[in-house]
Amino acid sequence: MLRKIIQIDEEKCNGCGLCIPNCHEGALQIIDGKTRLISDLFCDGLGACLGHCPEGAIEIIEREAEAYNETIVMEQIVKQGRNTILAHLEHLRDHKAFDLLKEAIAYIKKHDIELSPEAAPAHVVTGAIVYPSLHDAISNSKPASSCGCAGSAPKDFRIDMEKVKATVEETNTSPVPSELRQWPVQLHLLNPQASYFKNADVLLAADCVAFAMGDFHNAYLKGKTLAIACPKLDSNKESYIEKLKSMISLANINTLTVMMMEVPCCGGLMQMAQLAAQQSGKKIPIKKIIVGVQGAVMQEEWV
Repeated sequence: MLRKIIQIDEEKCNGCGLCIPNCHEGALQIIDGKTRLISDLFCDGLGACLGHCPEGAIEIIEREAEAYNETIVMEQIVKQGRNTILAHLEHLRDHKAFDLLKEAIAYIKKHDIELSPEAAPAHVVTGAIVYPSLHDAISNSKPASSCGCAGSAPKDFRIDMEKVKATVEETNTSPVPSELRQWPVQLHLLNPQASYFKNADVLLAADCVAFAMGDFHNAYLKGKTLAIACPKLDSNKESYIEKLKSMISLANINTLTVMMMEVPCCGGLMQMAQLAAQQSGKKIPIKKIIVGVQGAVMQEEWV
């Protein structure tokens, strides 16, 4: 049948794997150093992976392909647990794939799959709302963004934090709520004039920082608007400088905190921030924080 499906440009693909966690259907794998579409059956053609390829190696095309099979996908997804199931359901909901969503729900009911909070390791946070049950996750549906993939549509989470805390108390699971205030977070995808940057305290963090630090959210992200970048692997760093300059000169951010790993390649992040500040013509407080590979803060100072 002729349908939409992703196509990967092998010349552009560097095998970074950033697209894989964003394909909840399991259609992508790294094979021989490149991302591969392992089966037409698993690709729904909705493009959740598109905004997560730094090289622009993935596109949606229309070609003869075996029909996507929601049942086969669900057979794989249920093995990965409640969090992955709900992520898949939300993916279908946000892309308005309601027929596939009904199929997925029917599969869950038919196989009596338990999705209560007690059956999960901890909790599910999707879009800053903690959903205590499958029913809540479905019934809280909302239309997807009208521009491009919903995965990169701007979302301001600040107004939802009270919902998070209230739901956490109701479910009695005692999870730690996210301190993330907006989406997206990757600097290439961010609009520097978005509302959540206006007069904000901005945290510019290297990609690895949050994984190294156990208390990243509560100790450093809380109350800040986030941007993440990798000064070694990311391309088109000139656009990073332009976006940071726009945040300083147009969004009038209050402060900029730059968090980097102790490895030498991370130093470029601070250089970009300082260059952007110089080009903006505005003096702004910039704090430098260097994090060790095991999560300890090695250095913290205003520069």
